Amino acid sequence: MKIPFKILFFLIFIFIIACSSKNEKISILEDENLELQMIDAYKEGYEELEKGDIIYAAKKFNEAELLYPQSEWAPKSVLLSAYAYYSQNYYDEALGELDRFFKKYPKHKNIDYAHFLYAMCYYENIIDEKKHLEPLILSKKRFEFILKNYPDTDFALDSQYKINLINDVLASKEMYLGKYYIKKKKWGAAINRFKNVLKNYETTIYVEEALHRLVETHYKIGLIEESAKYANLLGYNYQSSEWYEQSYKIFNKEYISSFEIKKEKKSVFQKFKRLLKWNPEIPKIWEKNTWRKLN
Repeated sequence: MKIPFKILFFLIFIFIIACSSKNEKISILEDENLELQMIDAYKEGYEELEKGDIIYAAKKFNEAELLYPQSEWAPKSVLLSAYAYYSQNYYDEALGELDRFFKKYPKHKNIDYAHFLYAMCYYENIIDEKKHLEPLILSKKRFEFILKNYPDTDFALDSQYKINLINDVLASKEMYLGKYYIKKKKWGAAINRFKNVLKNYETTIYVEEALHRLVETHYKIGLIEESAKYANLLGYNYQSSEWYEQSYKIFNKEYISSFEIKKEKKSVFQKFKRLLKWNPEIPKIWEKNTWRKLN
């Protein structure tokens, strides 16, 4: 017996709907199961992070992301993995996690934090002004990026503070090199270093000394007018500073600065303190002299 086409079509349609419904139920169950596994992995990673086992913690965060990448917890897992590495000075591993975060979640709500953590990974590699410049330059660039793109965040405020500190280190490096060139009598190279401080790091604590070194260096090579120009600039802005008095002394050899007077007073006072240091023989001497006076 032949089944009419319409009835056959209807039966096929019902079968497809039934299979689809069944597949949807299986899919939902699978998703729920994956989400539970992801939550367990995330919690375990967080617990291990608090205990200090950061390698295992990072591994569990990565596992959580892979189990359920469409979850809202997936990008958070990447960030926590990066932070775990950062917290124990594994900066290269942290940067690798953050690079992956930027690629996969470029519009995530915590993207500002990711950029700040990226900058901090470079910042923590700064040693001192005598070492290589790469961490200084890279971290400064990242902090400036935060100031430009996320100016109203707490990270912007901290970034500005970090930039100020970085500028201090960069300026100190210029001063270190400038004074090194003075010792080597490479006057032109020294002058360029001190001028860099005035041009690029004018808000740092090294500006006064840089001006004084320019006064000193120009005077040594016979450029008296140029030396006087920097002395006037130093006097106009920092007349009460020690560096101004040092520069003034270059042109006035007989001048004794107030700082030298204070130093001399201090040394005299220290001598006086040594004289007053307790001596067990003092009472005996005092009694003997007093007795003589009384008799």
